[in-house]
Amino acid sequence: MTEQKKVSAVVVTYNRLDLLKKSLDALLNQEYALSHLIVVDNNSENDTKEYLESLGDKIDYVRLNENLGGAGGFNRGVRYFMEETDDDYVWLMDDDTMAHPDSLAKFMEYAKEQPEFSFLASKVLWTDGSLAKMNVMHYMNNRLIPATETKAVQTRNATFVSLLVSRVAVQEAGLPITNFFIWGDDIEYTERIARVLPGYFVPSSQVTHATKANFGSSLLNDSADRTPRYYYHYRNKIYYARQRDWYRKTRAEVRPWLDYVQILFSKTDNKKEKLAIIKKGVKAGFAFNPVVEKVEGK
Repeated sequence: MTEQKKVSAVVVTYNRLDLLKKSLDALLNQEYALSHLIVVDNNSENDTKEYLESLGDKIDYVRLNENLGGAGGFNRGVRYFMEETDDDYVWLMDDDTMAHPDSLAKFMEYAKEQPEFSFLASKVLWTDGSLAKMNVMHYMNNRLIPATETKAVQTRNATFVSLLVSRVAVQEAGLPITNFFIWGDDIEYTERIARVLPGYFVPSSQVTHATKANFGSSLLNDSADRTPRYYYHYRNKIYYARQRDWYRKTRAEVRPWLDYVQILFSKTDNKKEKLAIIKKGVKAGFAFNPVVEKVEGK
């Protein structure tokens, strides 16, 4: 009889207790039971800390001394999975990811069919049941995967919104990069581990991404107070573009300047600051050479 594979889930949270409670409840009630539920807390306020401590041994609580962003949180979570458990897979998500009861079961059904993978990515829906625009997936030829796709297909990258990663891939490719802080850490990481083994989009595994609105990130349309965050978007994008083949590298390096021209001739608020953040991020991206940490595992 084949031994059942063991799975750790990693949830990264920062001051979103209401969402976190719902996310953890969904994970604790999966049809395919988790071996470990690892919650990485990016130094949230006391209400989150007290709640997570109250869960006792239902979770493995990893509280950080400072906010390292989503990237740092996933780095610490995957390291904990490798060093403190002997589980076969780690299931990564933010605290606004709401797993469906069979999300993990559907992953594991596919893993039996195709055990040689670096990652499996869920079909991510928004709260109204439509595709979450922040988490759209693409075929290997870069065409958008439509909502009507029912078969598992190979893909180059995915987001940290319901991503199942194999221990083998982590051993070979290392950990997510803490210095990304936010934005692009998931794209860089999934592209890196997909060079070890292929990654797949598995539409039978579905989750809901409970964001306030259903739109992708856009410096043109985003509020002025969020402009500084886009430094990481452009810096990180240039870095991971440098790891790609010539065509995809060139296309990714051109994209920031298309954004620049669009904003330059738009009527957007805070135009001067938005243009400056693109230039600052792109310049930093060509000099950005973060360390990729490796981990031996338990």
